[in-house]
Amino acid sequence: MARSRKRYQHKKSSTGTPSNFSGKHFIHNKRLINDIVNIARISKSDLVLDLGAGKGAITSILSSRARKVLAIEYDSNFIKKLKQLEMKNTIIIKQDILRISLPQEPFVVVSNIPYAITTPIMKMFLNKPSSGFQSGVIVMENGVAKRFTSNFVKESYVIAWKMWFDIQYVKGISRRNFSPPPKVDSAVIKINRKAKPIVPISDYLIFWGLADYALKHPQYPIEIALKGIFTPPQMKHLKRNLQINNETPIASLTELQWGSLFETMIKYVPKSRWPKIKKAKLNHF
Repeated sequence: MARSRKRYQHKKSSTGTPSNFSGKHFIHNKRLINDIVNIARISKSDLVLDLGAGKGAITSILSSRARKVLAIEYDSNFIKKLKQLEMKNTIIIKQDILRISLPQEPFVVVSNIPYAITTPIMKMFLNKPSSGFQSGVIVMENGVAKRFTSNFVKESYVIAWKMWFDIQYVKGISRRNFSPPPKVDSAVIKINRKAKPIVPISDYLIFWGLADYALKHPQYPIEIALKGIFTPPQMKHLKRNLQINNETPIASLTELQWGSLFETMIKYVPKSRWPKIKKAKLNHF
């Protein structure tokens, strides 16, 4: 057991303060907890991560269905409660959520994550499409869930995620199902790796450069948002190919339109005009 635990641990926080110290609300509705796990369709071959495992309400169900569960929890009191459950195929890791080392093998995430670090957690799984992350069922604040699943995408990292993952809003959850109750309602989202990515995974940094450049002003029409990349004749051809007009905001493009946009840039635009993204900025995302 000690050997397995070491494999998944990461360096300690430089500040000594866990990033998952706040924003945690526990689900007390047992039927809802079962529904969340059922949506994930866990099998006996799955490695599953539960982030912010708390008292083990979700973890204990996962342990009966998965091959192995990694329960990440920082609070020592909750660690004790988790150990009392005696889940044989579960490794309990006392660690800051954002500083764990992700498994190299394929894995699934099923978790009611802390509200305070929702976006950093999502970025941890989705920013690098070559990781072992396969799918997830995640409970988060409702407004954030709607932002991640909206057809009007303002953030470059969100449209980048959608080139490799399907992100679906499953259902809303009333705040009454939590203890302590949060100030806002929550939602369940489901994430699945696309069987066929829209953009090749090897090109993820190139795509991110394009998306970051284009979405500096999400409301701008495509002709203005992409000025400097495409020539006027190329832009005319691109708009006709995408079947959009001069007023279409860049943020309203569909996933497939973004894929077509990227493919057009790769084929017809000289590399010298491809927008680039610095790796330091990518890490900041």
